[in-house]
Amino acid sequence: MSRSAHPAGPRHADVLPEGHYTAPPTDLNALDGKVWAATVSRNTDGVVTVGGLEVTRLAEEFGTPAYFLDETDFRARCRAWSDAFGKDADVFYAGKAFLSRAIVRWLKEEGLNLDVCSGGELATALDAGMPAERIAFHGNNKSEREVRRAIEAGVGRIVLDSFQEIVRVAHIAQELGKRQKVQIRVTVGVEAHTHEFIATAHEDQKFGLALAGGQAAEAVRRALHLEGLELIGIHSHIGSQIFDMAGFEVSARRVVQLLAEVRDEHGVELPEIDLGGGLGIAYTSEDDPREPHEIAKALTEIVTRECEAANLRTPRISVEPGRAIVGPTAFTLYEVGTVKPLEGLRTYVSVDGGMSDNIRTALYDAEYSVALVSRTSEAAPMLSRVVGKHCESGDIVVKDAFLPADLAPGDLIAVPATGAYCRSMASNYNHALRPPVVAVADGAARVIVRRETEEDLLRLDVG
Repeated sequence: MSRSAHPAGPRHADVLPEGHYTAPPTDLNALDGKVWAATVSRNTDGVVTVGGLEVTRLAEEFGTPAYFLDETDFRARCRAWSDAFGKDADVFYAGKAFLSRAIVRWLKEEGLNLDVCSGGELATALDAGMPAERIAFHGNNKSEREVRRAIEAGVGRIVLDSFQEIVRVAHIAQELGKRQKVQIRVTVGVEAHTHEFIATAHEDQKFGLALAGGQAAEAVRRALHLEGLELIGIHSHIGSQIFDMAGFEVSARRVVQLLAEVRDEHGVELPEIDLGGGLGIAYTSEDDPREPHEIAKALTEIVTRECEAANLRTPRISVEPGRAIVGPTAFTLYEVGTVKPLEGLRTYVSVDGGMSDNIRTALYDAEYSVALVSRTSEAAPMLSRVVGKHCESGDIVVKDAFLPADLAPGDLIAVPATGAYCRSMASNYNHALRPPVVAVADGAARVIVRRETEEDLLRLDVG
């Protein structure tokens, strides 16, 4: 990966030089509310709590490393998105961010729909009781088996990603005697101002069918003439960790232009438009994400204005927040093992996890915050790099941060905003055991995804 690539996480500003770090915060004990989950605070003893429970107690009961998820915050964010868009729009939680049976039940109870992109995610959704009609199925290479299972289950929509998939889904639907609702994913050629590997609306990538060159228009023609398909709309997703709404405005304009072309050529006004997800969250105090009501207002106004200009009925809008819901609701708790000062450079703080529980720093050059959470400290700030225990020089959790100079082995530190893409992308590198996910609410904690054991590892190794 090019070191000049824009990191996935910081603001959309100039690329920062290698080794950049900001000045130390005034108070190392302070917890920025926009970075930490809603119920996180310090008690009078200086210990951080979540849902009313001290992290020291949680570490004793559940061990470290572990993800602690603020259920109250998660549910509140679900309601905020649902309320912001109202009854005339649909909110699909993007399950790829983090999915478990408990999450599916919470989504169902809070009235959100669910977006899945693999057979495993679909199985989890159905097993946990999500009504199939509230599920959307994504993916650029869905297998025949996955498509068949989705259609048999009665998923509400399948998002078509290629000409071959149009035929594949239509054939299986006809074979099953069904007419499957579908959307076509289009790439609109918008630069989303994000890391090159998570900017998904330019033409040179694996997702969707390009507006440029007429691929998207041809996909519409084919889908409209296949008996096994009911084309209900167009889908567009321009990237991830986006703060600027300008990209959505350009994307919406181009998608609406396609809707107008479909009307003019086929006499059909497609009833739905899905603008995807990708809205950013605060990983550091420098990030400035928008609130759901701001996003809803902006997207609704953009689509309404463009449809009025094209003399089209305004379609039903869908959005797919995943990170924006679950990301801020969890933190990863670690125990400090080794503290290694490098004179004139920084201090390396090694923890009992690493890239096996958070690959995003290595993968995207992502930036995170970190805090000492088992106590307060009045020691001077110490420029630190939080690293894992893996046999890999790129095993970095937080590249540049300030921690108290009296940090010592046995202290607990926590990295906030790890609810999205950390447990879901976790690995067994070096045969590490993937951490548990523990839901905390109202003074109670329970495991929703248990910690892996050595028996789990050996059970799969059949020799």
